[in-house]
Amino acid sequence: MAQQIMVPGAASVAIKCKDGVVLGSDRRATWGYTVTNKSTRKVFKVTEYIGMAAYGLIGDFQILVKILRAQANLYILDAGERISTKSMGKMVSNYLYSRKMMPLYTNLVVAGMDIDGPELYTLDAIGSLMPDDYGAVGTGMLLSFGILEAEYKPNLTVTAGEKLVEKAIRNSISRDVMSGNGIDILTITKDGSKEKYLEVKELGE
Repeated sequence: MAQQIMVPGAASVAIKCKDGVVLGSDRRATWGYTVTNKSTRKVFKVTEYIGMAAYGLIGDFQILVKILRAQANLYILDAGERISTKSMGKMVSNYLYSRKMMPLYTNLVVAGMDIDGPELYTLDAIGSLMPDDYGAVGTGMLLSFGILEAEYKPNLTVTAGEKLVEKAIRNSISRDVMSGNGIDILTITKDGSKEKYLEVKELGE
């Protein structure tokens, strides 16, 4: 009898703004109906100008982040310049597609600030690469999209974008039992990246 794979929940969101990108995610890790950890990172700084928000098996997206960071450093040594968000997205897509018979159980949003402006891509477990203005993955995805569809505007500043990402994730946390226990926010502009953590004081948090 095959072992059932239990995929932890998430409310991971990323948006493009006129002056950068904002990524965010909750911190809850679950196994079935049990909360196994309350401080799990699901949003990562891959380079100073590219970030990734993730959903899926924790080990799968953690090892993927390590691989991408190493590849980004190798790209600098080979090309003499930093990797673009589009190139990073294609690299992730190719890696996931090469594993499609034994896929990593993860869905991702890759976003960054390039010389030409902000870029954002969503990817599924087999590497489908889809450019967009905003993306959400995880068990809280539909709840997050409700907020993003209603309130997102392409001319948002990153300051307003941080508030929108926080609102989308808080909305998901309030209704999705698989996500919660705080919010990590990663903001990337032409000047680099900054991270912050927001507490969520709700029943059971």
